Amino acid sequence: MKGFKVSFIFIFFSTCFFAQVDTTSIPNDTVHSVKKAMIFSAIIPGSGQVYNHIAMPKGKKKAYWKVPLIYAGLGTTGYFLVKNQLLQKSLKTEYTNRQEGNALNPDWADYDDFGVLTLYNQHLDRRDLSILAVGAIYLLQIADAGVEAHFVRFDISKDLTLNVRPTVLYNRNPGLLLSLNFR
Repeated sequence: MKGFKVSFIFIFFSTCFFAQVDTTSIPNDTVHSVKKAMIFSAIIPGSGQVYNHIAMPKGKKKAYWKVPLIYAGLGTTGYFLVKNQLLQKSLKTEYTNRQEGNALNPDWADYDDFGVLTLYNQHLDRRDLSILAVGAIYLLQIADAGVEAHFVRFDISKDLTLNVRPTVLYNRNPGLLLSLNFR
């Protein structure tokens, strides 16, 4: 029994001397930079996704489809930002003209002073939310480029499978059976 323990300890600690690192899987010249992907996305929105798409192996390329979504999100929120900014400026001018007794804008003739002030505050709040939405989409696309850059060389093989099947537990209770197979 003592000889078994000694040989087990010897084998356990000697494996670190004989261990080898597989350097053939990722050559040093093709290391994908996460920082570079995020900087590209910060400078030109969507360029980090394109950088990740180019660096992906041939069968896994799928990052380019996010670029139109990024620009659609930035364009939509930018449109609402400009629209609400112009409306709140028009309402502010209208309210100021009403207080000073100047000519009124026919677009706001149906509203009284309180109505114009309420609409002004409403469009001011919407403008502020649009600014937050533009910033959120901009930061999310930078974060997406960074996260996707981490997974450029991530191997998802067909040998890994997760199966979910309905089952009956203890001959009477319904349930789900999860099985994870490594082949």
